[in-house]
Amino acid sequence: MKNFLKFLVFVVLVSLGISLLYDYRMKHGGLVGPSATPEKYSLATAPPVDRKEIGTLEEFNRERRTLVSNVIPSVVSVKTSKKIAVRRQYALDPFEFFFRNPRQFRNPNEEAMVQNSLGSGVIVTNEGHIITNSHVVDQVDDIEVQLSDGRSKKARLIGSDSQVDLAVLKIDEPGVKALKLGDSDAVQAGDMVLAIGNPFGFEETVTEGIISSKGRPNRVDGFGDFLQTDAAINPGNSGGPLINLSGEVIGINTAIISRTGGSQGIGFAIPSNTVRVALESLLKKGRIIRGYLGIQAQVNPQNLASNGDGVVVGDVLPGSPAADAHLQKGDVIRKFNGRDVKNFPELRSLVAQANPSNPLPQPNAPDTNPDEDQSNTNPLGSIRVSELTADLARGLDLPTGVRGVVVDAADLAELQRGDVIEEIDQQPVTSVAEFNKLIAGLDPDSTHVFSMCRHRVRSFIVVRPR
Repeated sequence: MKNFLKFLVFVVLVSLGISLLYDYRMKHGGLVGPSATPEKYSLATAPPVDRKEIGTLEEFNRERRTLVSNVIPSVVSVKTSKKIAVRRQYALDPFEFFFRNPRQFRNPNEEAMVQNSLGSGVIVTNEGHIITNSHVVDQVDDIEVQLSDGRSKKARLIGSDSQVDLAVLKIDEPGVKALKLGDSDAVQAGDMVLAIGNPFGFEETVTEGIISSKGRPNRVDGFGDFLQTDAAINPGNSGGPLINLSGEVIGINTAIISRTGGSQGIGFAIPSNTVRVALESLLKKGRIIRGYLGIQAQVNPQNLASNGDGVVVGDVLPGSPAADAHLQKGDVIRKFNGRDVKNFPELRSLVAQANPSNPLPQPNAPDTNPDEDQSNTNPLGSIRVSELTADLARGLDLPTGVRGVVVDAADLAELQRGDVIEEIDQQPVTSVAEFNKLIAGLDPDSTHVFSMCRHRVRSFIVVRPR
């Protein structure tokens, strides 16, 4: 008992000592020692530059803020999702093996996963139509757009075209603010521009730059040419607008060249004039109907054009609109549809933008005044074919007796490279000239039947108006 009392007294004394020590240390600078002496400091009170001395820059800042605030409400973030099948991985359970179908383990079930992606877009009609890139919404299950005020709306795809990489979406939202499509032909290198979009998911990101160049060739097999800009464009900017100082859309941002995956000052936008033609065609037809001239071009020799501008006709395809307009090899095209032509990319862009149903004036012959002879571009003329030679038939391993033309490239999704077209609407296709003649006579608003051979199998496709 005495030992217990001694132990109890010891514990009480130790506890009391610890409490007194803690209280003393807290009153004299805490547990980490005495408090430090406060540092003396003073903050700068005046800017290094008087605002009155930079009045021009201040005015520029105000105007730029005004420009951005008036444009932002028309820019949207595009969010897409699609389900993808992924093989489900799991360990083999002996119990399940004996009481379930063993075939499940030889062919594991696929598990559905949702893949999300981001892009940008711009409202271009008062009815809620949105322009974006085709690659942003290609083969997705759901499309949702987020407006500048944070609201999210379901969007439906009106139409798209992978060659120009443009798509039109529609949201049912009254009172949206649309931006005007400007004239990209009036844009010059050095013009100041803004790129607005949703890079890496950061909505309403604004970057500034200039037009670095015009007429940059499309690196894919598409139509039109690019505006080049040094305004920062990053993943997620695709489909967003390139804006001029009037707040007009002069381009749709679509691609970059980069070694890092991010902006390195070389970005590309689809010109607004190309966008306008694509928009109207997609809204009216559900697809883009391109003009077709039917020539092969060559570099313009100096002896054919004194100023070096224009496109020299290297060859004319029989039965094409160019042939109907009496173009000949060696002619120099300096104007097309009233517009100056400096090179082949410009001509290709002008032809692609032409309305196939409208007559176009014949391009200039060398050093002559333009004739007023009329020709029509062809709505299905973007199908390029070659003669079916014996060597080509062997290379394609075609059955005996197949006659027709071989598809090199086609705008129609129903056709593939290597297809052999034998008949169009029960009319035999015996040569490229006959094919061009039949195509030129097709009505784009009617249904047509193509008889063909693909991979040794004869079949047909039905091309319906879109």
